[in-house]
Amino acid sequence: MKLTRLGFFLLAFTPLFARADSGDEVVVLYNSRVPESKMVAQHYAAARNVPARQIFSFAITPGEVITRADFTDDLQKPLAADLVKAKLWKFGEAKIAANGNVPEHTEERVVESKIRYAVLCWGMPLKIAPDDSIKEPDAKALGANFQHNEASVDSELAWLPLLKMKVQLTGPLPNLLYTCTNQTMLSPLNGLLLVARLDGPTPQIANALVDKAMEAESNGFWGRAYFDARGLMRGNPYFLGDEWLTTGAAICKQEGFDTETDTNEELFPASYPLSQIAVYAGWYSREANGPFTLPKVEFMPGAFAYHLYSLSAETLRDPTRNWCGTLLAKGATCTMGCVYEPYLQFTPNIAFFLQSFFNGYTFGEAAWVSQPALSWQTTVIGDPLYQPFKKSPPEIHAQLAREKNPLIEWSFNRLVNLDLVHGLRAPQLANFLENVPATAQSAVLTEKLANLYDESGKTESAIDTWQRALTLKPTPQQRIRIRRTLAEKLVADGRDADAAENWRQLIAEEPDYSGLPIVREKLQELEQQIAAEKKK
Repeated sequence: MKLTRLGFFLLAFTPLFARADSGDEVVVLYNSRVPESKMVAQHYAAARNVPARQIFSFAITPGEVITRADFTDDLQKPLAADLVKAKLWKFGEAKIAANGNVPEHTEERVVESKIRYAVLCWGMPLKIAPDDSIKEPDAKALGANFQHNEASVDSELAWLPLLKMKVQLTGPLPNLLYTCTNQTMLSPLNGLLLVARLDGPTPQIANALVDKAMEAESNGFWGRAYFDARGLMRGNPYFLGDEWLTTGAAICKQEGFDTETDTNEELFPASYPLSQIAVYAGWYSREANGPFTLPKVEFMPGAFAYHLYSLSAETLRDPTRNWCGTLLAKGATCTMGCVYEPYLQFTPNIAFFLQSFFNGYTFGEAAWVSQPALSWQTTVIGDPLYQPFKKSPPEIHAQLAREKNPLIEWSFNRLVNLDLVHGLRAPQLANFLENVPATAQSAVLTEKLANLYDESGKTESAIDTWQRALTLKPTPQQRIRIRRTLAEKLVADGRDADAAENWRQLIAEEPDYSGLPIVREKLQELEQQIAAEKKK
């Protein structure tokens, strides 16, 4: 690992005593050679009230790849100088206490800071190319997999507060704030700048990231959670990735989200109905596939989506290559990915990210406490100030009720899920939803009520209620899910003719559904069974 003198600076952690989480804590960076970059910077600064003196331009390559020399000379060192000149940072000597065989010593790093976040705007480079001219003797101690120095721009800038120190560029730098549970520690005073980018295939997509984030902050973070694990067993060298995903799924369920977890080796097929997505996390494919190849993906405003793959962010400019660009083009609000090979143990710990995010961390905070390493391969895409769980559930519910906002259906849905987690029985909660006025107009709550009836053993009531949900304008993917569920329940109840009619309606309603060949097969089987019964 890349340690040098950094291995002991944890001892000098400095607690902060106030967190503004506003534009005052942000610097915005744009590329003066790309007009759209300035446009995105201005849009973000206006949305988050970033002071004009905290917007900085750099004349650098307009491409996604920058050389190490250009990164150092045209971005890294000038940015540090700009922050000092603007009196946002002050470098000085920090005293480090003795530890083990290391005596007390001083290190030159940031000792005063008025900012915690840096936002790179569309048009800023994404990744630093490998540089064979860098020869570092200590690198020989690293394993062969880590004897290289390419990195994401975000991850290399994250340790900018330590610029005055001798930092080894070869291999990953341990993030000593990894899994930190104290938000006040996440500061340049402790060696970490929270870097994120507003990026994607187009500047319009980049601009929308802050708009959707602020919409979710205002109206709530709602929808369903989907996890696409691989079903790996403990002892498998890749088990860690599955463990992160399944733990993340458990966290989402505990937080009251309808959560679906697939543990088959295969990824979700295109026919799998992903409706109203709040959270998606899966692995392991180079290119986006399955439901994410459809013309429309049902991401909710504020949605977080992530696919664990070594080159998931190899480029962000192409809406069809890799994962990050595709997820952003399809409507995700924030994501993370890797620009070069990171190796599994140095990819984000998605479970800890979700735990932190749901506990009120900003997106930038949650993203960086989930990173085991700095100076490595992860890029963080989205508004770092995004904080959808700043308001408590009662606060957001009361607000939605006052505004007569239809999104209150999701607040009731989450309340029911939380009650199930805490041990309430399905019949009790079904009775509750029967008396919620919003249920009668809500496909979301009516589907939930049907599920509760089904769990209570009231099959006929469940079937009738799923059918009623279909009349309440469900989204296309929700409609497909309900139709699929209905067919299964009708067949189990011996109502083959009704199941066949259900499939016919799905064919008529969703002519572009990729699962129609299987639907037609099932319909044909039912029709043959019905015909055979009539002949008896």
